[in-house]
Amino acid sequence: MALGEGGDNGAAAPLIADSGKHAGGIVRSGSMWTAAAHVITAVIGSGVLSLAWSIAQLGWVAGPAAMLVFAGVTALQSTLFADCYRSPDPEHGPHRNRTYAGAVDRNLGSSSSWVCMLLQHTALFGYGIAYTITASISCRAILKANCYHKHGHDAPCSYDGSYDMLVFGAAQLFLSFIPDFHDMAWLSVAAAVMSFSYAFIGLGLGLATTITNGTIKGSITGVPMRTPVQKIWRVSQAIGDIAFAYPYSLILLEIQDTLKSPPAENKTMKRASMISILVTTFFYLCCGCFGYAAFGSDAPGNLLTGFGFYEPYWLIDFANACIILHLLGGYQVYSQPIFQFADRFFAERFPDSGFVNDFHTVRVPCLPPWRVNLLRVCFRTLYVASTTAVAVVFPYFNEVLALLGALNFWPLAIYFPVEMYFIQRNVPRWSARWVVLQTFSVVCLLVSAFALVGSIEGLVTQKLG
Repeated sequence: MALGEGGDNGAAAPLIADSGKHAGGIVRSGSMWTAAAHVITAVIGSGVLSLAWSIAQLGWVAGPAAMLVFAGVTALQSTLFADCYRSPDPEHGPHRNRTYAGAVDRNLGSSSSWVCMLLQHTALFGYGIAYTITASISCRAILKANCYHKHGHDAPCSYDGSYDMLVFGAAQLFLSFIPDFHDMAWLSVAAAVMSFSYAFIGLGLGLATTITNGTIKGSITGVPMRTPVQKIWRVSQAIGDIAFAYPYSLILLEIQDTLKSPPAENKTMKRASMISILVTTFFYLCCGCFGYAAFGSDAPGNLLTGFGFYEPYWLIDFANACIILHLLGGYQVYSQPIFQFADRFFAERFPDSGFVNDFHTVRVPCLPPWRVNLLRVCFRTLYVASTTAVAVVFPYFNEVLALLGALNFWPLAIYFPVEMYFIQRNVPRWSARWVVLQTFSVVCLLVSAFALVGSIEGLVTQKLG
């Protein structure tokens, strides 16, 4: 299968006559609200917990300003990208670009699409690693909270996270047999509820601690460091963390492919994106700012597990349980594009293989019949095992988030959406719109490179130190 064949190439009817059926016969029934739930599940994840630390590195002016800038950048790129779902016309085009790489292939060519696919799948794999690390940290936080409550805040409460990562991996192995996005709306809704729950708890605890302190901690310049070079590295890591917390371009088209029409899918997706970005920015600002106000330069790398908060321990336990439940869904949202690509790739390459294409019915007492495909069992087991193994080797929360944010931000969230927008809208070179968007892309490239260098330095320092 050529990469461009991700769309429904035979669908020549106009949008109003669209049957709404997915290429596999699945009816597209998604709405603005289900799309928003998928986006919130993907966006309000482990990144929100690092924002107090990020603001602490940047200070009271640059910290909130950076969040607002990234929110605006995400809103712009999601608007540009939503128009790439159909080609050549964004509303009535007969060709659906159901995947990121498929859209790049149709608009920019196969060479660009292979680069895009490599970057996208590497990034998605990285998100699986980050979510496994975060789930392990939250498991340990529950144990520590109970230990500190029982034995005092100075007790030597230390736990190994490798076992927790293995348990999380086992749970993901079970969930990975959900066929695709069309069958996991319930999981995204449940995960979105969990994300709201722990975001509200983090917000409430930060506000309560600030009120109890009777003062707003922090400074204009952020955490002081011994040397200017160390300060630069910390600032770059903070920018990488904020970059990680926002964009969801990796899965935007896959989510858009679940939407029913009319109205046009790009219009629905843009509304869902705006709702999601407004909601997430509100929570990000509140959690980040109140966390910094509560702890100042001592703001923990992970707000709910760094143990700035000790009591009420039951609330800390509940918040971390919500994080774990949310990450169960978030991991699947970011893994499904890889699973779907593997299913399509091997089915096209080996159309006569029973191992690849045959489904077998497995009956378990008290449960409905379960259809099993041997390729899915093997590939998804290997995928989950590999993300778990890498997480065990590199269990560094802030540094991993910063590295992923820096790697993904420019090429996947900015460069490809902007270049495809030029093709879709036939924007003339050196026109005012072309110059503005190219300048925007170059600035984002510089920011991404700055964050990448700092995040690599931080990860190497942690590993060697």
